Amino acid sequence: MKRDSMSNDRQNAPFWSGNPDAKVFADLQQEKLANAKNKLERLLSLKGERSVENTLRLYDEILVQLDSASSQSSLMEQVHPDSSLRDVAEKLTQEISAFASDLGLNRDVFDALSAIDVAGADPVTQYYLTRTLRDFRLAGVDKDEQTRKKIKELRDELVVIGQEFSRNIREDRRAVVAHGVDELKGLPEDFIARHKPREDGTITLTTDYPDAIPVFSYAKSDDLRKRMYMEFNNRAHPANLAVLDRLISKRHDLATLLGHKNWADYITADKMVGNGTNVSEFIEKIADASLMRGQQDYAMLLKRKKRDISGATSVEAWEANFWSEIVRKLEFNFDAQSVRPYFPFKRVKEGVLEVLGELFDLEFRKLESAPVWHASVECYEVFKGEALVGRFYLDMHPRENKYNHAAEFAIRSGIRGVQIPEAALVCNFPGGDELDPGLLEHSDVVTLFHEFGHLLHHILGGQQKWIGVSGIQTEWDFVEVPSQMLEEWAWDPATLATFAQHYQTDEPIPSELVKRMRQASEFGKGLQVRTQMSYARLSLSLHNRRPQEVNTDAMTKSIYEQYRPFRYVDGTHFQCAFGHLTDYSAVYYTYMWSLVIAKDFFNQFDPNNLMASDDARRYRDLVLTPGGSKPAEQLVRDFLGRDFSFEAWKAWLERDTAE
Repeated sequence: MKRDSMSNDRQNAPFWSGNPDAKVFADLQQEKLANAKNKLERLLSLKGERSVENTLRLYDEILVQLDSASSQSSLMEQVHPDSSLRDVAEKLTQEISAFASDLGLNRDVFDALSAIDVAGADPVTQYYLTRTLRDFRLAGVDKDEQTRKKIKELRDELVVIGQEFSRNIREDRRAVVAHGVDELKGLPEDFIARHKPREDGTITLTTDYPDAIPVFSYAKSDDLRKRMYMEFNNRAHPANLAVLDRLISKRHDLATLLGHKNWADYITADKMVGNGTNVSEFIEKIADASLMRGQQDYAMLLKRKKRDISGATSVEAWEANFWSEIVRKLEFNFDAQSVRPYFPFKRVKEGVLEVLGELFDLEFRKLESAPVWHASVECYEVFKGEALVGRFYLDMHPRENKYNHAAEFAIRSGIRGVQIPEAALVCNFPGGDELDPGLLEHSDVVTLFHEFGHLLHHILGGQQKWIGVSGIQTEWDFVEVPSQMLEEWAWDPATLATFAQHYQTDEPIPSELVKRMRQASEFGKGLQVRTQMSYARLSLSLHNRRPQEVNTDAMTKSIYEQYRPFRYVDGTHFQCAFGHLTDYSAVYYTYMWSLVIAKDFFNQFDPNNLMASDDARRYRDLVLTPGGSKPAEQLVRDFLGRDFSFEAWKAWLERDTAE
């Protein structure tokens, strides 16, 4: 049976073709949903022996329709500037998710797939079917009809609650007023230049990253930093307090209905880690390993503060970034502001594309004619030789009602010979204004490499014969490996030398400056790891017990104080804007789990030549290109020749500033 979905030309056109308004966008997604329903009817009506071609192929065709409809609706509800289209996209996401939930609970579909004999099929097809049947069971397909109905109701409710949680974060863009230019002392000149005072002398800042991060890092005004901290850590409060409670409660109801003790055990059942208890043990292993380093970091911060402020007895949470920068500047001879002029956004973007093209033997061609949802968005096509293998969009700068973090959003998964993968990077970097060079923090450069790691995984892994294993469909605790691996290139002097040039003089970044930046970055590593573990513990603890035992305010404070040396700031409600609680739920640990693997992977590269084509292309072919067609453990063994270990991660953690 050949694929009979819409023509390749239409499938492979830029997804925003025609610049659809809310109605047209809804019609396009409804057409895909109707196609999925039609294919489902055909699958269920087939008579005779079930086979890969007449059943698994049709099932995969259903997923083709759901994949693009769901991905595109999810992206648009996060980024489109028109509120009416965002509203339509939210409703579409609900409808598509409801159909997908029904599909996962459809016993007749499960029975049809179970009847397929794959003994003579290729390994990818065998793995695909095995994993699909497992996912059906995890969804509850083997429960009785009444239980399946309740499961469906809970899943539908969770979609709506999750959307509400995300929307509240996205739309709560807060303002912090500086009482004159004097309060901006210490901030970079370009920051001050783009924040003009009003007639009364006040200056309005927002809680968007391009404003908040420089304030935390450089503002000499302790009061301004504290006010920004309070607003930043109260986004979506109080609205999301009740929303989060509902989210936790409904997840617990669903998990127990499916036969699990709690949501943490349910959501980890298909992960590398296996169960919630193993997650907890992993978190404590990492926390214990980083305890001494974190204590040393804090002691150094306090020692530095005492030199400048007589009688200081502690470092407060809103001071952490500021005093960290002071320590790096005075103790390690590195001023973070000194590298910013070498990282103008446009040049960094172009440089990263050049580096990745050389590294993975790809070419990125800007598609000027591509229709986009906002004038600031750019579109690129990805070529391997003369073959078009993918397309992506860059939505890089903040605006009202836009997703306010950084992430890769799938738009369409690829199928070899049928449709190319598409995705978007949605970030919030400075720039986007002709008068603003968009000078990035080095951490922004790291973020850009990180998100491109996800993007390339989606595109290079999106050349499979089945959409069900295409792109980033590995176990979730492996998903961050490619992104965290690629961050290493943002620290490499040779890599930075190819694009980091002063925005005024074109002078390349001095290698000695990069060396000092790398050395200074070793300071604070223990605190960073402990902070990540506080997030991981909160994510897990909200979901590994009965909802009646969860008070999110009390738990957030308790865990903060357990893992971090700073006093918890009363009156803040971090959990309300912890956006990862919607998609990651109990599994924020995956960032550190993936980092352990990423450090092991990185050890396979020549540190003196990170652009070595043999290393990079071996990694491309063994880790990125397979997409979701193999278990993550097998991807690890293919690349390392063994299971992963903690040794490289430990060496990274213990590395000091002299190295």
